[in-house]
Amino acid sequence: MTSAPTLVATVGRRRSALIVLCFVQFMLVLDDTVVNVALPSIRDELGFTTAAGLAWTVNAYFLAFGGLLLLSGRAADLLGRRRVFLSGVALFGAASLACAAAQEPWQLIAGRFAQGAGAALASPAAMSMIALMFPAPEERAKAFGVWGGVAGLGGTMGLVISGALTGLASWRWIFLINLPVAALALALLPRLVNESRAPRRARLDIPGAFLGTGTVVSLVYGLLQAGESPWGDAAVVAPLLLAVVLAFSFLAVESRAAEPLVPLPFLASRTRAVANATSLLFSAAFYAMAFLLMLHMQTVLGYGPLQAGLAYLPYGPGILTGMWISSRAVVRFGLRWTLVASFLLCSAGLLLLAGVTLGDSYASGVLPGVLVVSLGGGLGLPALTVAAVTGTTEENAGVGSAILTSVQQVGGAVGLAVLVTLAARRSDALADSTTPLYAATEGFSLALTVAAALLAVGAALIAALLGKRPRASTGDGPSLADQR
Repeated sequence: MTSAPTLVATVGRRRSALIVLCFVQFMLVLDDTVVNVALPSIRDELGFTTAAGLAWTVNAYFLAFGGLLLLSGRAADLLGRRRVFLSGVALFGAASLACAAAQEPWQLIAGRFAQGAGAALASPAAMSMIALMFPAPEERAKAFGVWGGVAGLGGTMGLVISGALTGLASWRWIFLINLPVAALALALLPRLVNESRAPRRARLDIPGAFLGTGTVVSLVYGLLQAGESPWGDAAVVAPLLLAVVLAFSFLAVESRAAEPLVPLPFLASRTRAVANATSLLFSAAFYAMAFLLMLHMQTVLGYGPLQAGLAYLPYGPGILTGMWISSRAVVRFGLRWTLVASFLLCSAGLLLLAGVTLGDSYASGVLPGVLVVSLGGGLGLPALTVAAVTGTTEENAGVGSAILTSVQQVGGAVGLAVLVTLAARRSDALADSTTPLYAATEGFSLALTVAAALLAVGAALIAALLGKRPRASTGDGPSLADQR
């Protein structure tokens, strides 16, 4: 059993371990979006016959990743974080190879589901290891500054990489590029990080695991179905109602369990609660923006897959600049104002993108919005991560990490289901009275305007509910952001 100070023995090893873990997280988040640009090529080569079937190449990953996170996070705490992480990376690598080799639609969908399961094992275990490797508030803020920025970069760079590989080579390479990263992590991490687990040996809460996993799976499935069917359709209503029933059952079981999957007092921290609630809004806006902007550039602005991918390249310097500022802003100004600034910047960037219309040049249309959104995203993602794991210990680091990542996946599903559907229905309503390109532009603009409004609401919640100044601490008490 390893305590936080000896999880990694030296500063050099900690930094090397952080680099490896960030590369893996980049890969995991990248695969949330990497298939989007390649979908037409995948459809033609593998013979998908329906749009709904093709959508499951994206949905299967969301469903497995989001649905298995709570169980995986608790398993990491109890069985060993390094062990669970390495198991997840190995599964993800094998599944990536299976996706690249797929010859039938069902083979690709099964491979994507296995990728999501591997990501669910690896991501919370990695985040909890970082939280324990960097226990001091300032160094934890910097570590999660790198982590959060890399994760945000991966979510959008998936579109760049997908466009480049699909346009220049084959869609199969979007999966093959995962193999070197997985192999590197499997070879290096056991040399850099010692094993760690919760100090008390406890049994896994099987009823809680079943109900918690069922809640998230049902919720994500229902939201994904909403993108394909009307909101009143049984295919949407039934899983959403089931998610509500399972959620109440989960809370009831957890309140009585001797060793709960998610200890209810853990959820009572105001900082963690605000971080997770606003992460939902943040992820919804960002996933929808990435999907809709890529579609808008190709269908309205006339960009090809490679050109659309390259249009996202400035996002990289923007988010890296934002994450460089973030760790310093958190230490100097606290989480409250760092996050408020981030959300307002992102909201302004989305409004700039919402105004992009047919005939706008890249430099005056797309580029300003991309730069503002990326700067705000880089500023906010690390700060949200710091807030979500505030006060976590050897006992519950995996749970805190899993809850945040689960919220982000559910937020992505919400954004795709609600905002993409809103855009499509607005375009359909105008289809008979105007040109197709104008109708598509109006749908795109409405969805991004709503996303900007959601982030403004998030900024207001943070300003109202987080305390004014951080109190530095370590351990279970208030830390960098535990403000009540």
